[in-house]
Amino acid sequence: MSTHDPHQVTSADGTALAYERRGSGPAVVLVGGAFMTRGDSAGLAALLAERFTVLTYDRRGRGDSADSLAYDVQREVEDLDALIEGPAGGSAMVFGMSSGAVLALEATARGSAVSRLALYEPPFVTDASRPPLPADYVEHLTELVRREAYGDAVAYFMTAAVGLPDEVVAGMRQAPFWAGMEAVARTLPYDGRIMGDTMSGRPLPTERWASVTVPVLVGSGDAGAPHMLTGARELAATAGNYTLLVFPGQEHAIAPELLVPALADFFAGKEG
Repeated sequence: MSTHDPHQVTSADGTALAYERRGSGPAVVLVGGAFMTRGDSAGLAALLAERFTVLTYDRRGRGDSADSLAYDVQREVEDLDALIEGPAGGSAMVFGMSSGAVLALEATARGSAVSRLALYEPPFVTDASRPPLPADYVEHLTELVRREAYGDAVAYFMTAAVGLPDEVVAGMRQAPFWAGMEAVARTLPYDGRIMGDTMSGRPLPTERWASVTVPVLVGSGDAGAPHMLTGARELAATAGNYTLLVFPGQEHAIAPELLVPALADFFAGKEG
């Protein structure tokens, strides 16, 4: 968890969301991926706050944010809208990480007031370099969560979505960080819903985001799972407002100090 006391903003359905604000200047909202709470973005936020007003938040059902019973991707779009319309001042630049990148992209496509959009490794599976997600992935995760089998839900995510071997995940269950993952496991189906059919091994449904006309930076490392870079390249080829940026030697977990110079230039309007 973050050491900062959070502020609160209320989403359209009444859900209270915890957020933190750092720095001054143009507003940037950071959107985390699966398992991430606002504390996980603290290092990146602190560096960006030297030039921007940076908002980090707990996505619904995580950390200090509340949740509602009926989930829909639109609720999370409205959550981001609440941050943009409130503490961000009506418009913001957005950085999304992993499945949070797909949420940010989806929100922009649905009309959120995003002026520039930066993404890092949206976890698309569009090639045969790894197995696609099972067709009943979200349903199975949802059932595990319904039964409060949170450890099993985390393990299923790690094997089916991330692609780790069973024996590796079995070892992870003994690690100190596992409890923190179980604490937000009930939100894993949310990320599955956000990803939709983009992890099916088929080409990206780029028409889903055809309404995105703002500048989009798509970042990926070249040393991680091959499907990550393939998916980033495919997304970046969507239209002329997309730019691909490859970080040599980097994987899915990229150090903030490597991301910040590229993000700062992009948010300042310096493409390439």
